[in-house]
Amino acid sequence: VQLVQSGGGLVQAGGSLRLSCAASGRTFSSYTMGWFRQAPGKEREFVAAISWSVGITYYTDSVKGRFTISRDNAKNAVYLQMNSLKPEDTAVYYCAAVYRRWVGVSGNDRYDYWGQGTQVTVSS
Repeated sequence: VQLVQSGGGLVQAGGSLRLSCAASGRTFSSYTMGWFRQAPGKEREFVAAISWSVGITYYTDSVKGRFTISRDNAKNAVYLQMNSLKPEDTAVYYCAAVYRRWVGVSGNDRYDYWGQGTQVTVSS
């Protein structure tokens, strides 16, 4: 599975951005997809995940109510809609994929495939 990200950029606080992640392969619907982020000097942290099959979602507390993860299996794509952005959301964002796993989806080490990363910068 290859993951290619798009979106991101510079936005003012309170603004919105949408990240996209396109996956190769014929079994995209069987992969749990996650979004992570890494700010300068910090470890990569979990943001959101959406399960394979039924599309259960899970978010880290700091983005609940502001970010929405979704997937389009027909397009082999996963999205992260980010609203009400804050300066502390500034980071490089990564999408990730793991085959048919949901337990522990917030862990970096649970994913087998990663996108190239995309910068999101929120100015105050």
